[in-house]
Amino acid sequence: MSKKKKKEKVKYIDDGRRIADMSAFGGGGSYSPRKKLTGRELKSRGITYLEAVKMMFGPMMVTITVLGLVFLIGWLLLFLFG
Repeated sequence: MSKKKKKEKVKYIDDGRRIADMSAFGGGGSYSPRKKLTGRELKSRGITYLEAVKMMFGPMMVTITVLGLVFLIGWLLLFLFG
């Protein structure tokens, strides 16, 4: 019987010269982006498009108000001290 040669383990050294996707190495799993829900799937979950828009109205108004206040304060500071 002949002995099988033992496969040498390759050791990679990161020298910082390249950017590469190493997700295939090391058992990190594969990348799977979330699937967008269609109108039919939303209806099957009990959420219609208008209900989704109604749910986002409050957070959207808060965001627009905060951005408006930041813009207004920045504009006033620039106008008064600029």
